[in-house]
Amino acid sequence: MAVTPLAWQLTIGLIVALLLVDYFFHVRKAHVPSLREAALWTAAYVGIALLFGVAVLAYGGAELGTEYFAGYVTEKALSVDNVFVFLFILTRFKVPRQDQQKALLFGIVLSMIVRTAFILLGAALIESFAWVFSLFGLLLLVTAGQLFKPESVDGEKVDDFVVRMAHKVFRTTDYFDGDRMFTIRNGKRTLTPMLPVMVSLGCTDLLFAMDSIPAIFGLTQNVFIVFTATAFSLLGLRQLFFLIDGLLERLLYLGYGLAVILAFIGVKLILHALHENNVPFINDGAPVKVVEISTGQSLLVILAILVVTIYVSLRSPEGKAKTAVTVLRRHIAEYLELGAGADFAERERVYASLVAAELEVSGMDPKFKRVIRQPEKLWEQLAQAHRLHERDATIATT
Repeated sequence: MAVTPLAWQLTIGLIVALLLVDYFFHVRKAHVPSLREAALWTAAYVGIALLFGVAVLAYGGAELGTEYFAGYVTEKALSVDNVFVFLFILTRFKVPRQDQQKALLFGIVLSMIVRTAFILLGAALIESFAWVFSLFGLLLLVTAGQLFKPESVDGEKVDDFVVRMAHKVFRTTDYFDGDRMFTIRNGKRTLTPMLPVMVSLGCTDLLFAMDSIPAIFGLTQNVFIVFTATAFSLLGLRQLFFLIDGLLERLLYLGYGLAVILAFIGVKLILHALHENNVPFINDGAPVKVVEISTGQSLLVILAILVVTIYVSLRSPEGKAKTAVTVLRRHIAEYLELGAGADFAERERVYASLVAAELEVSGMDPKFKRVIRQPEKLWEQLAQAHRLHERDATIATT
């Protein structure tokens, strides 16, 4: 299907409009989204993406519609990995939770720009060189292999580089001033850590674009479909962050599921490269007769892998233990962040949640307590929260 300039303009206009709505109606005023707000807006963005897919199905036909849905599901699943690293970066920079929305939105916009450049580059390479399919396939197989290794956060090196450059080039503060990127210190305009956070979020996405873009090109070579599936998978990622960041530890086997998906698409790309072969030293430059995997088959395989992975993760006792520890950490941090002027009733509410989470962690099977990272720090912060509560209770009763 030849996509008209008008279709491109309307689609880009819709994406820009959604980003503006996100900023002016949600991000502009700093706040922590409630679970209900995050769930409603996540559902809204997924609904918009699905309706767009229905429109592609209606106007572009079954093949193009299937390609869009396969690409969207794959990119959405891979975007959950972004949430893991986003959480790491925001925690590492100690961004106040109420100010995280703005950093996430600008990071996502930068991610869209980076991925669009990768899409255009990938499309140009595929158009000129059929062997690029093999290169993309091998890249996905290598990435899949790395996902089976012990967890490591590649965003740390990016963060360090961004922070060093910010301190070298600009006057910077070590503290946040709300969600502002600049503040006034000693009468001079000074950069806050908010801008380096945004840049880190966007630049770290380069690591994900290296596997997500080849992955979607393994499902479709239509640039319009690649662009829209990628863009709609990123839209709503901010809301998804606040919706599932407490459940991320529960998705214990998601990384393995994503590894299998990437390996599957990598094999599909290599088979397609052999089918389209024009490399002289392979079969004398003639196409190789191999089995090709259709987009419909790919969509079914990807959905099946995700369903099995999520089901096994949610049923895992170790996943439940990780979730309990994560919830306890959040309630401790929430209580310690309450300012001196916080309402006593609010302190009691947060403290009650903290105690309930502590009881759950204390009562879990001892063999699962090994999932606790930096246990000494956790118990120290917990003791600090208890001491603060005793002090506040004493002050309230005198």
